Amino acid sequence: MNRRNLMQCGAAAMGMMMMPRVSQAGFTPKPEGWRKFELVTKVTLPASAKGAQLWLPVPSVAETGWMTPGEVSWTSSAQSAEMVTDPVKGTRMLHAVWRPSGAPRDLVLNAVASTQDFVVDLSAAQEVSPLSAEERQRYLAPTDLLPTDGIVRQTADEITHGKRGDLEKARAIYEWIVENTARNPKTRGCGLGDIASMLTMGDLSGKCADLNALFVGLARAAGLPARDIYGLRVAPSRFGYKSLGAKSADITKAQHCRAEVFLEAHGWVPVDPADVRKVMLEEPPGNLKLDDPKVVDVRRALFGAWEGNWVAYNYAHDVALPGSEGPTVPYLMYPQAELDGVRRDSLDPASFAYEITVREIAV
Repeated sequence: MNRRNLMQCGAAAMGMMMMPRVSQAGFTPKPEGWRKFELVTKVTLPASAKGAQLWLPVPSVAETGWMTPGEVSWTSSAQSAEMVTDPVKGTRMLHAVWRPSGAPRDLVLNAVASTQDFVVDLSAAQEVSPLSAEERQRYLAPTDLLPTDGIVRQTADEITHGKRGDLEKARAIYEWIVENTARNPKTRGCGLGDIASMLTMGDLSGKCADLNALFVGLARAAGLPARDIYGLRVAPSRFGYKSLGAKSADITKAQHCRAEVFLEAHGWVPVDPADVRKVMLEEPPGNLKLDDPKVVDVRRALFGAWEGNWVAYNYAHDVALPGSEGPTVPYLMYPQAELDGVRRDSLDPASFAYEITVREIAV
């Protein structure tokens, strides 16, 4: 794939809990009231000669307008299980430890969260609390897989050349990603988000943790504070988009990463270029073009809004798992486990068994 061609950003812009609510015209998220969900994660680890450890993400993002984490409880055969919080990044997780034993190793985690549509009016400036120096530094900083120099900085400079202000720059990056990337159904899980490799190889395909990480990395390289948000789809889209919601109460494979960019006149602004590409690939009849009305609708909406059928875990990259001597994980969106000190593949059902289900609770 010719990278010079990739850099051409075109001008086109723009009953039961699992039953979708009444569909509305187009894709037009707007806050219409809070919805409350209970997530139940069940994990079973095989017996082993030595001990075992488990780390589970829990909803911990607290944002006044669109997300409120609730109570967390669990039952387990573990010798110890406790909620822990990364003192620097604020990532919350349940950490369980089992001693060597032939007995079953199981755990059930119940977590509650409330959410609603998140929409920012980009047509007029708003009263915004500025980021602290610490927050600005954190959300401009490079991570292991999101460098902000080299090819990432070069690409960001090319995309934003001639753009004035942070809103124009952020929109240019969003539109560039929509037009130049592709969703790859063969990517494992949600992808890794190794954006320098993607740009160097000229292969801008992947899933949400790749494409939205590309937005975040390019935004940071352009001087715009930005962050990935890792979570789960928990309900169908009320706008009738089959690709943009949970398909059943079993959400074991419904992980989804979104993104935000901080704009001085608007605060944190939701964006999700990866879901535009998901709609193009998966929305019936499939392989839709950029000018398809369904694509035009979500492309317009997902710069500045998203639907509240999704629960957020955390913002963290390069997560160190407490008690583990193993490597950091790029992000904590999937259950993580170790047996006999060896990290298990969180995407391999044969590695260790887990199931995540959801139900909506009346507010």
